[in-house]
Amino acid sequence: MRRTILIVDDEESILKSLGAILADEGYEVFTAESGEQALKIIDEELPSLVLLDIWLPGIDGLEVLKRIKTEYPQIMVIMMSGHGTIETAVKATKLGAFDFIEKPLSLEKVILLVSHALDMARLEEENLFLKQKVMSSYELTGRSESIKELKEMISIIAPTNAWVLIMGENGTGKELVARSLHRQSRRAHKPFVEVNCAAIPDDLIESELFGHEKGAFTGATQQRKGKFDLAHEGTIFLDEVADMSLKAQAKILRILQEKKFERVGGNRTITVDVRVIAATNKDLEKEMEAGRFRADLFYRLNVIPLRVPPLRERKEDIPLLAERFLQEFAEKEGGPVKRITEEALDILMRHDWPGNVRELKNLIERLVILVPSDVIDAQDIPPFGINSTKEKEFIPDTFDSFRTAKMEFERKFILQKLKENDWNISKTAEAIGLERSNLHRKIRNYGIEIKGD
Repeated sequence: MRRTILIVDDEESILKSLGAILADEGYEVFTAESGEQALKIIDEELPSLVLLDIWLPGIDGLEVLKRIKTEYPQIMVIMMSGHGTIETAVKATKLGAFDFIEKPLSLEKVILLVSHALDMARLEEENLFLKQKVMSSYELTGRSESIKELKEMISIIAPTNAWVLIMGENGTGKELVARSLHRQSRRAHKPFVEVNCAAIPDDLIESELFGHEKGAFTGATQQRKGKFDLAHEGTIFLDEVADMSLKAQAKILRILQEKKFERVGGNRTITVDVRVIAATNKDLEKEMEAGRFRADLFYRLNVIPLRVPPLRERKEDIPLLAERFLQEFAEKEGGPVKRITEEALDILMRHDWPGNVRELKNLIERLVILVPSDVIDAQDIPPFGINSTKEKEFIPDTFDSFRTAKMEFERKFILQKLKENDWNISKTAEAIGLERSNLHRKIRNYGIEIKGD
């Protein structure tokens, strides 16, 4: 980040001496003798830090501070005064000042404070960047009509406190929708707590959801808050809600109706304020007919239903999704961003994607790892990425590990490239970006017979 400092003081001696010291420390320094002049410089230069005297001709320092924090809240401000009082210091702090320093100035203390303030500004900038990065990772990607409609519905529903039931196949992005609803809501600064309903055993459901007191049962060595307690004033996301047992459904229904509970082993009633978002990949009406899902719980959750479309219904989004995943995996692996050709995309567009976006993401990750070139072409797409009978041939039941599957893919890939290059090892090595000796070793290891030898 820039290391620029604006000094605002009506005493020329302070501007010169303090400016010289900070310049010697490697900072770029601007000076102003009045509040009006300071605001003009801030608009033009946007400094990282302002050293601001309280007593100024015209607009005083506290008013300047107020304007800075209103228009440029990221700028750090250290207040200076020769007539400081505790009341003034408290007021400056409440208005957003980083610190307050009294005159006559201790130059060592000023340099230390400036360093701390800029470190704080850097941390806040990094924190903002990381938050934006996390937020972007939860964005719904696509320009198809179905995704546009879904995004529009989310923007309408999110600011309300209405409960939402998200329906969609596995891998469509139901959690992304839930997080988007929370992030755009008035509860965004409060917790988002996810509950994997399918993973909680019946005998632990109460402890998981409501928490327990110390000594409530064997192993309960300390008090523990439950999921609903942790989500207070925020959002609780009940994922795969249809996979709960009827017993667990009854316990969930009770707290949803009463909005209060007691921890296991406790007798104090705890009231919670949570927004509930539930998700399922099942047809709940059929589940109710079969007696596997409570009707009263369904009607409690189904205030606003949202359907997440499967990938086969929005294939026009595949190029955008592929590009996003290529970018993500390049950042994750620390390598260059690979490019995918139109021919390779055509193959992806013809596949029906029974595993939806999750299947596409897994395939892109596999290609990023296994394709040595910076360009992913049609011949790099493995058979299981195409809607054909070859899909089952490539991944037989005997593949019980990723390593085994990777070795088989590598063997077939090398064999295919050798055929394309008329079994010429040197040409093949150059084409796939391997050293000739390395390719020779792989050919021997995989028992590939070279035609023409």
